[in-house]
Amino acid sequence: MKPVYQQLSVVALALCIATTVVAEELPLFDGHIHYSVGSPEQYPPEEAMRILDSAGITHALLSSTPNDGTRMLYAKYPERFIPELRPYRNTRDFETWAVERASWYRDPETVTFIEKELERGIYRGIGEFHADGEEAATPEMRAIAQLAERKGLWLHAHSDAAAVEHLFSHAPSLTIVWAHAGMSTPPAEIGRMLERYPRLFAELSYRYEVATGGIVEPVWRDLFLRFPDRFIYGTDTWIPMRWETVIPLARAARGWLSDLLPEVAKNIAYRNAERIFSISIK
Repeated sequence: MKPVYQQLSVVALALCIATTVVAEELPLFDGHIHYSVGSPEQYPPEEAMRILDSAGITHALLSSTPNDGTRMLYAKYPERFIPELRPYRNTRDFETWAVERASWYRDPETVTFIEKELERGIYRGIGEFHADGEEAATPEMRAIAQLAERKGLWLHAHSDAAAVEHLFSHAPSLTIVWAHAGMSTPPAEIGRMLERYPRLFAELSYRYEVATGGIVEPVWRDLFLRFPDRFIYGTDTWIPMRWETVIPLARAARGWLSDLLPEVAKNIAYRNAERIFSISIK
């Protein structure tokens, strides 16, 4: 009979191999896809879908600047996308978008625009939008948060922790998808926020520091184990050239997902999205 340590080594190796195989086969839900200005011309809907299919991305949250891109892609492939409404109105190019980003959260017309656009009946969330700190404390942001809460929509917030706290103070039962897990928010602060707000979910686009060489960093591994039901994968195709990164980013994600327990990997890849957005991914 083999020594115990050898038996354990065999078990560990088998688990490692099984985890890797599972990760390589995982479907991905992408929590951050845009089809913004310039993308439809460079990547027509069929090409965009070819990229997503090649990446193994079966479903995605979709928002765009302007919202025409979202409606175009969703109209052609409604079974693949969950549409969100961006609050930016004058967005025919990135220059005007950059200007509007500096004021939309304190413009009463933003609320009117959102209310009118929601009449289309296709949007399930509001965002992705940009607001940090006190920018989320305005009367307009309170109205938007309470509108979302009332209609059962979520907010997809590219925000710091202070702004997220303001949003929850406006509407305590709100659901928030936290874009980029706060972008530069330290893992310890992410953990504190997830502990405090049960309806906060962290999307991982642009958080390249999660893993190094396919190995999940200890501080992130701890977060994923503490909150296995609160993270979702994301890409963020915010400019056309980002569509070229969809496939390699998905490949890299499956690499570090294979370094996690299979159930945790499946949660981040797609199961959490199934629960959050009430969809079925096969």
